[in-house]
Amino acid sequence: MPKATTLVDSLKRELKARNITYAELATRISMSEASVKRMFSQKNFTLQRLDDILQATEISLRDLALNSGEESLISELTFEQEKEIINDPKEFLVAVSALNLLTVEQMIKIYELTEVEVIKYLLRLDKIGFLELLPNNRVKLLVSRTFRWIPNGPIQNDFRDQAYAEYLSCDFNGDHELMRLINVMLSKQSVNALLNRLKQVAREFSEQHQEDAKLPFEEKHRMSFMLAARPWLPQQFKALVRKEYIEQYEEKKNKKKL
Repeated sequence: MPKATTLVDSLKRELKARNITYAELATRISMSEASVKRMFSQKNFTLQRLDDILQATEISLRDLALNSGEESLISELTFEQEKEIINDPKEFLVAVSALNLLTVEQMIKIYELTEVEVIKYLLRLDKIGFLELLPNNRVKLLVSRTFRWIPNGPIQNDFRDQAYAEYLSCDFNGDHELMRLINVMLSKQSVNALLNRLKQVAREFSEQHQEDAKLPFEEKHRMSFMLAARPWLPQQFKALVRKEYIEQYEEKKNKKKL
């Protein structure tokens, strides 16, 4: 496949990941939507036009380069695959360790696992396409930068049931810790902009993980990064909302569904 074509395909995936439609892109670069669609379908860009798009969308050439091999990588496992992993604590541990770029030797050194056990679980993960076990027990991940556990799937539900309270039972005031709870009222457009920005932060976090892979293991710290945003009112506040206000709100919501 020609390099230019690969670059355009990568750009399309970046736009999709950021929820930027052709219509929105057309507005940002002062073109008609039809012209933008034609430009992408023909995969014919001038360097100036490409530069305009990158500036308008805050996408960098580095983003495109990192995305160029994403198409063949997996972004989610199946429900059955997640269920298998979460049902075996050791397999789950090896999967997470592989995501954290630990070597077989490091897994054995840190955890109560034998080499035979680690290899056994790596072979299982190889079979489902999560990774590739190479000669000399080297591991190559086959997941994309946007890889995630299935929303409301076996692993996320297990984390919700068992780990939420443990994860949040912290004052988040120490080194490498941070927590912010911010309550605001935003327009629909601003909400979408916020959610897109949070997705981008998650992607940057994943990219930094890849870049730091070359550092010595001892210079890195385990970090768990949780993003969340939703319309929410604490239960104690809900109890004080007027009944007529709730009725009016529900009526408006039902009308929008019609």
